[in-house]
Amino acid sequence: MKITVIAVGRVKEKFYREALAEYAKRLGRYCKLEIVEVEDEKTPDRAGAAVEQLIRKKEAERILKHIREDACVITLEILGKEYDSEQFASELERMAIQGISHIQFIIGGSLGLHEEIKKKADQAVSFSKMTFPHQLMRVILLEQIYRGYRIIHREPYHK
Repeated sequence: MKITVIAVGRVKEKFYREALAEYAKRLGRYCKLEIVEVEDEKTPDRAGAAVEQLIRKKEAERILKHIREDACVITLEILGKEYDSEQFASELERMAIQGISHIQFIIGGSLGLHEEIKKKADQAVSFSKMTFPHQLMRVILLEQIYRGYRIIHREPYHK
């Protein structure tokens, strides 16, 4: 299985980069992982709705360049479907059994995802109703994918 994470913005903090590198290393035995970062747009203070929409549109154009037609596209959204870890693992396993060989997870910028990206998604997933920094969300996503593979392979992992 190939898993691609398409994310808006760069990971700046060293501790996030180290955590991502650790999970990428751990995932190496289960899947082929690719991280694609697209440039984020600077959001001016007190930007109006029209400016925010334009920012989401520009970021969407960058994301769209990386979406593959043959991949299962999953957006991370607050209003997406919530899973517990076992359910998330079952969903990963179900996709593999159905012959899906490439999953693309999309993490938007600070203003969220443009509707055009949401329409491309096969599924929207929420990890919480809370808002997380986008850099941290990448770590959480990789950890849950890793946990999912451990569950699928019936290998121990802390609860």
